[in-house]
Amino acid sequence: MRVLLLLAISVLFASSARAAEPTYLYKTKLIQAAPGKLLEVIDMLKASRAGYKDAGDEQPLLMRHSQGDHWDLLVLIPMKSYADYYSAERIAKRSQTFRDTQARLDELITWQEDVFVYGPPLQDLRKALDSSTFFHVEMFDSIAGKESDLFKEREMENAYLKALKRPENFIFVRDQGAAWDMYTIGAYRDLKHYAESAGISEADQDAAAKTAGFEAAKFIGPYLRTLIRSHHDTLAVSIK
Repeated sequence: MRVLLLLAISVLFASSARAAEPTYLYKTKLIQAAPGKLLEVIDMLKASRAGYKDAGDEQPLLMRHSQGDHWDLLVLIPMKSYADYYSAERIAKRSQTFRDTQARLDELITWQEDVFVYGPPLQDLRKALDSSTFFHVEMFDSIAGKESDLFKEREMENAYLKALKRPENFIFVRDQGAAWDMYTIGAYRDLKHYAESAGISEADQDAAAKTAGFEAAKFIGPYLRTLIRSHHDTLAVSIK
């Protein structure tokens, strides 16, 4: 009976762990516009949204760099799965719909980087991003062999944020493409909402940190840095 009970607990634990893993596929495109061409790139991306429905695709989520990393725009393209997105029919429609737009964008973009990631369900992400105007994007390159520990640390930080009644971060895990192993997006109503954390007392922060599994709030950052080789922060605003 004890063996059966332990096996049952193990199965339940494994199932819950798998359930927490991101499963929806996204293509993340980081763009740096040619000098003086940023507004034209933004206008083209906004105008091209109508074509996504014709191509059978979900509309992308757009945000613009405010300060931090060197990219100008983050374009988050919902794919669901490789099989869905790269079906022969959808490739043909996409090529026909965006051929001229993509050719013009290629003339306006000086640098771009793509990474395919698994993230949260689209409906949850869209609901949060559509009702937000300000974002905190963190990109991580983990130390070799520390990817799973980094994912767990990101979940622990979400537990910490939840205990403080702050917005939790959406976690995206690299499948292929650019070097980033993981990135997160925190969505806020505005800059004031983002800055509200400065008013939380040290005692409340420490209590939330201990609830999430950290020794104290001041140890969150140092522990994260034992898991990563590099880390870029960007503050961004929405493009509606």
